[in-house]
Amino acid sequence: MPLRLKKLIGMILLVSLVLIYAVLATSIASAYLGASSGWVHLTYFALSGLLWILPAMLIIKWMAGPKANS
Repeated sequence: MPLRLKKLIGMILLVSLVLIYAVLATSIASAYLGASSGWVHLTYFALSGLLWILPAMLIIKWMAGPKANS
């Protein structure tokens, strides 16, 4: 697969990941953390704010991988 195509697909996947993850994390927070204290909110949003990095790293690693011989 050409590198430019991999980067295009990877960028579309990254943008989709961020949008879907943000909606999902916010929905979970509003459904379950409504009556929680500020520290619970802070902890949840700190952890959920860092958790999206793991799948993003995999996508970026795939994007920057070696070129296929084609």
